[in-house]
Amino acid sequence: MFAATLVLAPLAAPAYADAPASSLRPMPSPFSDAAMPATSPSAQPGPATGADPNIAPTTGLARSLRPMPRPQSLEAGAVLTAAVPTPDLAPDRAPEPQQTKRPKKERASKKGSVCGDPEIKGEALAPIKGKVKGCGLDKPVRVTSISGIRLNQPATFSCDTARAMKSWIENGLRPAMGRREVVEIRVAASYICRSRNNKKGAKISEHGRGRAVDVAGFVFADGSEWSILRDYNRQVRRAHKAACGIFGTTLGPGSDGYHEDHLHFDIAQHRNGAYCR
Repeated sequence: MFAATLVLAPLAAPAYADAPASSLRPMPSPFSDAAMPATSPSAQPGPATGADPNIAPTTGLARSLRPMPRPQSLEAGAVLTAAVPTPDLAPDRAPEPQQTKRPKKERASKKGSVCGDPEIKGEALAPIKGKVKGCGLDKPVRVTSISGIRLNQPATFSCDTARAMKSWIENGLRPAMGRREVVEIRVAASYICRSRNNKKGAKISEHGRGRAVDVAGFVFADGSEWSILRDYNRQVRRAHKAACGIFGTTLGPGSDGYHEDHLHFDIAQHRNGAYCR
């Protein structure tokens, strides 16, 4: 054992001969003061310039671990909002205003209407004093059109008569004419102070009370015209018949010989119901 040691000793001697005279110095740490660039005295405030001794110097490891400043807290009641991007608009185009839907059917205008009905156009008149007993009208109206159909001449009668005529136009005349559009009604007579059938000594006619109207014919949208005297056809007869019940009295061709050229309508009330001939 001792012999082996003696043999190996000469071999290990050269390795110790090349060893350095002193031990190696460790490399400076990247966070040490030596690894950091030195700051000038003017940039590093000392005790004479008001530096706080309780704050660690900003060099070396202390500088690398320096805490970030805390964000300022929101005051009470403050709301944190985010910016919302707005779409770019062309410089020559502004946002289009929102369109509002219009009603499908416009209401009839009340301008120029009478009897509280926008479908009855005309004007109110002063009370009519009759020269003959039984004639006269307290609240007459002069009507120029009803339900969009004009009258060839203004008709003077009561509002009750005007409303009855409107009902007949919408529920009797138009359905009877079908596709033929009536644009004008030819009125033969409205208010007039006279006796029935112009007979002397007869009772006062409903015309003298503003409660009757005589219709002599019709004008259509295509310009054609029908008269009661010449064109008392199937459609006109249907319109005549439809007036029964809307009016208290309806008379026409073949009724009594006095109404061959016109239809007579009035709102008189009869004990046995409507009188229709």
